[in-house]
Amino acid sequence: MVKRRRFIAAIVSGTIVVPLAGVAQQAAKVPRIAFLGANTAETAREPLAAFRQALRERSWIDGENILVEFRFAEGKVDRLPALVAELIQLKVDLIVAGSSASTRAARNATRTIPIVMAASSDALGEGFVTSLARPDGNITGMTFLAGPELAGKQLELLKELVPSASRVTVLENPDNSSHAAFVRELTSAAPVRRVRLQIVGARSPDQLAQAFATMTKDGTTALLVLTDSLFYGRRRPIVSFAAKNRLPAIYSQREFVDEGGLMSYGPSLSDMYRRAVAHVDKILKGAKPADLPVEQPTKFELVINLKTAKALEIKIPYSIMLRADEVIE
Repeated sequence: MVKRRRFIAAIVSGTIVVPLAGVAQQAAKVPRIAFLGANTAETAREPLAAFRQALRERSWIDGENILVEFRFAEGKVDRLPALVAELIQLKVDLIVAGSSASTRAARNATRTIPIVMAASSDALGEGFVTSLARPDGNITGMTFLAGPELAGKQLELLKELVPSASRVTVLENPDNSSHAAFVRELTSAAPVRRVRLQIVGARSPDQLAQAFATMTKDGTTALLVLTDSLFYGRRRPIVSFAAKNRLPAIYSQREFVDEGGLMSYGPSLSDMYRRAVAHVDKILKGAKPADLPVEQPTKFELVINLKTAKALEIKIPYSIMLRADEVIE
């Protein structure tokens, strides 16, 4: 009994501090992860809400048993390397990359910290992984590319909606390595659809204005916008340009249609962000990225904006209405 009292007195006085310090450190240790976005928090509002909700559903509560550091490049891709360096200095346990540009910046900075792609254009084609089934590195997660035939399907829908569209402009980003395959697919599909293609590129927000000017000068009759983080972040001016010039347009994400775009067909970005959290959860519980297969989209959406169609004096064919997942009125 005397020995027990002496032991307690020693703890109170601070004589025995090492074990208590160790316990305190263990109690205070919570995972710190990072989310790296190429655009702004506002432009990624819906997918980020899905990401946060998925964390909560797996019992990861930001500020309690996990810390999430958010960093956004605000559309300036050249800022990403500095943001990654900042996150590495914070000793994050994992980086969630919101786009191909974010993944590339993170991969160039570290080959040891796990990287989970919330969305990438073509993880295999862009060299982020050596195999979808066995990534064989520190990167795993979600990749957009369901195959370049997706672009062919978009062109088919656009022509079905607007049979008179004879000159279709494809907005692409030359720095997006997946776009070459999409352009090849469209080039093959165009003659069958009796369409002349015009490929217009934009690498940065500043180049979008020139792209718009080119479309206006060359008599574009319809627009197809390939999936890209730059275009997603600038969807409002792209949609406004299409409306101002009365251009029927198809996009890859429904968020363009929410902003007033005519039609979209492609994977659900919010669903991909949600599914990426499963990878985050497994890695935080001890799994290695190399052992977690990269997953592709399973949910594709055809979304139509009836108000925009009416403004363009386009009557949506019954065949498209039947296939639509959602119609915005």
